Amino acid sequence: MQTIVLATQKGGAGKSTLAISLALAAIRAGHTVRLIDADTQGTLSNWKRRRRYAQPVVEPIHDARKLEQRLHALEAEGVTVTIVDTAGGISAATNSAIRYADLCLIPSRPSIADIEATAATLSVVRAWQKPFAYVLNQTPIRGAARLAGAEAALGDEAALDAADIVAKPFIIMRNDHQDALQAGLAVCEHAPAGKSAEEMRDLWQWVEARLGNAARAACAEPVLEEELFETPAIIPAMAALPATRPDTALFLRVPARS
Repeated sequence: MQTIVLATQKGGAGKSTLAISLALAAIRAGHTVRLIDADTQGTLSNWKRRRRYAQPVVEPIHDARKLEQRLHALEAEGVTVTIVDTAGGISAATNSAIRYADLCLIPSRPSIADIEATAATLSVVRAWQKPFAYVLNQTPIRGAARLAGAEAALGDEAALDAADIVAKPFIIMRNDHQDALQAGLAVCEHAPAGKSAEEMRDLWQWVEARLGNAARAACAEPVLEEELFETPAIIPAMAALPATRPDTALFLRVPARS
């Protein structure tokens, strides 16, 4: 099983909508997927209640120890990809999720203030020596100069080649994402022929390649929408765990460990 964690210090970066769309893209690529809602705001859980399909199953888990236990158990249940949506800031649950991640995705809007706000998250990712990539999200349609500046800033700040740490494509701000969320859908279901759906499919392919699954993705059988209808598992409610004190070290300006 491979675990993907979406984490960032700053709220409003679009972690939940990315998690949903990546989950559906992974299902359609042939994966058995579980979504874990580690955010007490419950965006994924609320989306699931509006959804008419059983898949993907969403598990609300806010306790760090229970999250670790569940991640260990999911592989035995046949899950191939688990996507964890974390709360803004750094909590014990977020720390645990990052510890067991195969890839950490750090969503950020393309502004220097948003990029600098990821420093605390990146410090935890680097402390656990985990692979990571930034996802430039909610980007303006006409903002080539801003996007180029943001990409360059990420490469400079993280002391790495931007091509290695900036996921492609950039995700453009469009109404499709919010409309899909409201309807209990992923953007690839709400507007399958739209630009946003295309971007999310391409982003999943980028993630698969980063995880080393490019060959698997190329030969995977697509999952039909009808196959998403099934009886979901009963998921117990999880108690929230108080957040720990965040690590505010500015690791963005420290070279990554080799």
